This record gives sequence, structure tokens and C-alpha cells, in this order.
Amino acid sequence: MGNNNQRVIVLTDIEADPDDTQSLIRLLLYSNQIDVKGLIAVTSTHLKNNIYPESINRVIEAYKKVRPNLLKHESNYPSSDYLYSCVKKGVPVYGMQGVGDDFTSEGSEWIIKELQVNDDRPLWISVWGGANVLAQALYDIQKRFSEAQANELICKLRVYSISDQDDAGIWIRNKFPSLFYIVSPGGRYGGATWPGINDVVKELDNSCVSNKWILDNIQQGHGPLGAAYPDVAWGMEGDTPAFLSLIPNGLSVPEKPNWGGWGGRYELYTPVYCPGGENIGNVPDEPETRPIWTNASDTFFRYVYNPYGRSIRKDSLCFSGNRASLYRWREDFQNDFAARMDWCVKDYAAANHPPVVKLSHSSKIDVVSGEYCVLNAAKSYDPDGDHLSFLWFSYKEAGTCKSAVKLFEPENVYKVAFIAPEVDQDETIHIILRVTDHGYPALSRYQRVIICVHPRK
Repeated sequence: MGNNNQRVIVLTDIEADPDDTQSLIRLLLYSNQIDVKGLIAVTSTHLKNNIYPESINRVIEAYKKVRPNLLKHESNYPSSDYLYSCVKKGVPVYGMQGVGDDFTSEGSEWIIKELQVNDDRPLWISVWGGANVLAQALYDIQKRFSEAQANELICKLRVYSISDQDDAGIWIRNKFPSLFYIVSPGGRYGGATWPGINDVVKELDNSCVSNKWILDNIQQGHGPLGAAYPDVAWGMEGDTPAFLSLIPNGLSVPEKPNWGGWGGRYELYTPVYCPGGENIGNVPDEPETRPIWTNASDTFFRYVYNPYGRSIRKDSLCFSGNRASLYRWREDFQNDFAARMDWCVKDYAAANHPPVVKLSHSSKIDVVSGEYCVLNAAKSYDPDGDHLSFLWFSYKEAGTCKSAVKLFEPENVYKVAFIAPEVDQDETIHIILRVTDHGYPALSRYQRVIICVHPRK
């Protein structure tokens, strides 16, 4: 495994809903780019008294059969034996009822063991179900280690939970106020960010999350792993955003959730408590006592194909809200998933592979207000020899500068220019380059250029 890959331990209430199996299949297709360190079967408010590690093993068994073909396309896919060794059990008890002196499990011990490994990389806990196994690990860390040692271990943790699915999440956040925690808190799924992966939205192209798309691109004709992908029961892959930001696609910076990426965008603040309303599964509806990384609003206009003249144009329709931070990338990460499913059965020459984005300059640029700036990605290429299309746009919410940035050249060519806006203090602008090939399915990779604008002297 490459040391630059993000380490992750998954907590999954697999069998509570087919979507955990769906997410696990996608995760294993990226297991050469995400360093999977644990797959722990846990409970949740939807699965209170049972855990199913055998269901994790069944997915690994299907992966085992396609791994030789995956290795034709990219290296470092882990062996099935390694993945089997990562499967661990939590306790078959709901929430905080399963946390305390008598509830140490192989899952909680596994988290502590991995935290003690001599590794400078953070350890991501991707929470697809309840969080009580993580709570138990933290409980045991406090008991066994000195305060300094405990803090050193806890500082390595990064938690991304789609929403709370037991009462352990709020306990953890209250008990460990310095812990890095991404979540749409409580059981109010209606206000959460993660449903942006499977929402059907008027005026958006929803075909890539349709049952027909899933059947054609994932389930049928894609070998044992695709055949193991279950039909949608409630919603497609609601847990997947908890690891999408760990995929090294040139866009995501996992420890900067406010910069946005395939896993959505989140900001650090203490959310306002609004009692009452929807609550799924009696998860505690309590006020947050400290800042957490949570829902953030994005606003964006789609770019759509133009039959004549400039090849793309900005659509007149605007999408906004916290789920828009997922909508803006949805077709891209679905196409990427479909391409990797092709890798399960196709030879290299018959499948598509992502383009390689190359800038002719640094990805961080300092300019002064009024300065003319040129961005150039002419050295980008596609390993399959496909034609490449370019799109540059300002990701306003990711930066601090609120002034509009006008790109002078057409935004769909390899080179663009702009004049740095007037600022009174140092501000940042995030320009995103999206490079898309014309293979099938069309694949996109990115480069984030951060412009630091300084005021005139």
C-alpha cells in the first residue's frame, strides 16, 4: 500500500439496509487508493441487537474473484486474505448500552491497535452505522493511557459520520471536544448532506442514480462483484459520501472539509439547536456543545453541452443548499464507479481510465489586486489517448474572497486568465480545473488552484 493513501476503518451496520453492501462494493474498487485498515460490523438504531461480519466476508469473496482483472488496470489492490484479516466484530448491543467496562470488543481493540501504529497519517473512522465501537475505543483509551498519551492517540482520529445512527455520536462529541468530527447531527436525515448522492432532483440529470443505470453499469455483466450489488431498498449508497473524499482525484483535501469534494462540503461551527421535527429511529435530538464540521451551503450553475459554437455553456438553472455540494460532482463519481466496475471484467485496452491533469505552474499562486494571472494545463493527457475537455470555474464557497472572479478566456480551453480582484486584506480564491476524457464512461480528474490575493501596497 502506498503511504500517501488515507487510512480508514469502516463501522458498518451491514444488513440493516442493502446500501451498506452497495457502499462496501464501491469502497473495495478503490482499495488500492484508500488504505483499508478495518471493516467492523456494528449495530445502529436500524439494527440494534445483531451484527453481520459474515456479510462483509461475502463481499470480499466476490472481490477476490475479480481482483486479478482489477490489477490489469491499476496496481496495489490488496489481497482478499488481507481484507479478511480486517473484518472485526463490534458488540451486538445498541449504542451507549454497549459502552463501558464490560463491552470491549475486537472492533474497539482494533481501532486502538491501529492508532498505536507508528504512522504519521491520520486514521479516518468512516461511520456507516452506529458509533458505539468508536466510543468504546475512546473509553478504553482514557482508562489505559496517561492524559498525554491519550491525547496523542485521539489527535490522530478523523471521524466522518453521515448522520448519527445511535446515541454514541453525541456522547463522543461532548466527551472529546477536540476530536475532528464531520456529521449532519442527530436523526434528521431530511436536513442532512449525504442524501445528495441519491436525491432525484427536478432539472438535474438523475439517470446516473436510476435503477436502470445501476443495472446496466454495475449489477449486470460486470462479474461477481457487480452481481453482488443489491437492489435499492431505501436509498442508493447513503454511506458512500463518508469515504468519497478520501479518493485522490486531485480535488479532495480530506482534512479541509470546507474546501469541498466528492464527499460534499462542510464548515466548522456549532449548529443552532432546533428541537422538534423529524427524527429517525429515536436517535437523541440534543444541542451540540462545541463546533463540529457540519452542513454547508453551496450554490452552483451546471455547465451543459452546447450543439453549436462554444462546446459547453453555463445553464440558467441554479442549485443551492448543503446537498448541492454533492450534486455538483455526482455524474463524475458515478461514471468513475462505472469505469471501475468495467475493470472487473475488461482488459486494459477495452476499458476507460482517468485523465492525468498537469499544470505548467504551481497549484498555489500569490498575486496582488489588479494583477493579470494566467492558468495553464496544456500538459494534461489521457492514458487511453482520448480527447480531453477542460472546464475552469471558481469555487467561491471554498475560498475567503467574496468578489466575483471573471475568467477572460473561454472556460472550456486548457488555458484561462483573470485579473485579481480588489481586496482590503489577504484573501483566497479557489479555481477548480475539471479535465474530462471522451472515453466511455467519461472520466474526470481535477486540479485545485489556490490564488492568494494580496491588497495593493
